Amino acid sequence: MFNSLLIFAQIAVAVIGVYQFVISVFGVMKRKQRKMHAPSKSFAVLVAAHNEEQVVGALLENLKKLDYPKELFDIFVICDNCSDGTADVVRSYGVQACERQNPHLRGKGHAIEWMLKELWAMPKSYDAVVMFDADNLVNPDFLIHMNNDLCEGHKVVQAYLDTKNPDDSWVTAAYGITYWFCNRLWQQSRTNLGMANFLGGTGMCFESGLLKEMGWGATSLVEDLEFTMRCIQRGVHPVLNYDAKVYDEKPITFQASARQRLRWMQGHFNVARRYFFPLLWQSIKERKFVKFDAALYSVTVYNVLLGFLLSVMMWTDNIIPAGNVFVSIYEYLPAWVVGVSLFFGIIQFPAALALERVKNWKMYAHLLTLPFFLLSWWPITFYAFFTQNNKQWSHTKHTRVLRLEEVQSKQV
Repeated sequence: MFNSLLIFAQIAVAVIGVYQFVISVFGVMKRKQRKMHAPSKSFAVLVAAHNEEQVVGALLENLKKLDYPKELFDIFVICDNCSDGTADVVRSYGVQACERQNPHLRGKGHAIEWMLKELWAMPKSYDAVVMFDADNLVNPDFLIHMNNDLCEGHKVVQAYLDTKNPDDSWVTAAYGITYWFCNRLWQQSRTNLGMANFLGGTGMCFESGLLKEMGWGATSLVEDLEFTMRCIQRGVHPVLNYDAKVYDEKPITFQASARQRLRWMQGHFNVARRYFFPLLWQSIKERKFVKFDAALYSVTVYNVLLGFLLSVMMWTDNIIPAGNVFVSIYEYLPAWVVGVSLFFGIIQFPAALALERVKNWKMYAHLLTLPFFLLSWWPITFYAFFTQNNKQWSHTKHTRVLRLEEVQSKQV
């Protein structure tokens, strides 16, 4: 009985892996061209900030230079439970600092929910709301692309997420590589297939009418994933705008990265518990493949956990001299199948760099250190499973001050 369950678990992990690979193949295709529209939509640009006095100034300089009519967008910085000079820095740029103090409800999700209530009470109304993190930088044409998608009838838009500081360490390089991989072979592939995309926490645009109708309601540790699932449940499909770029600062040290990813995985377990079965049932009842894909994505965290446990069991079984106790599906597969699977699993990351036309040769060299970063997801996910009831938000400190010109010059 145990070995039967073991075989079933291995097959489940393998099937999900093959499914995602098949989806990723469609990301190789050339992205669709979008129709251009004259600027007409108005935007409330929200910046979430918690003790970000070191980096928020660079973003505000950046946002004030956006290539979009100035009368059609306003910037609001949510100074959430700040104990430093973030609000003073914001006001020095002539931008509205919206200060919030609530030590009992901490985290970006709660801050956004509070800010939206403040925004709806203001006399001026906006067609859409755009959200950034204080450590971000954005391309000048960002709002032009958001305007295009809104004019085309889209209600939720996710920008292309890039990395502001991939050169800082092997950890930031790993983030950069995985972001390029996800943009092209996870997000763009779903765009080409007409499926829903997934929100990434920043560089997000929402139609105001939808936000007022739904409410924010996403206050978990992964508010972006939570809101994505709520949208798909309602038949609203977030779309990726490949041309609208946001550059996000990534932790330089492995320790800081592990804390950030632990928070993500804890939140992901929470979302999986709440949304997997409802979305799966809806996908069957309504015959909606998009909802099936979202259900499968929500439960990916369990697939990572299961992959880790199975790998530990198999390696332990091979090391112990008493003989093999656990049954492996690889015993029943031809050697060439295993070889082909490994080849395609490995080739995806350098293929993503080539498809994204990454010119920095150091990123290709960092493909050698990438496996250590990827393998570290296993123990992080394992620990997250036992601490998933933790709702305490942890802040990732940002200190890397770069201007957009510096980031773009490194990409040439």
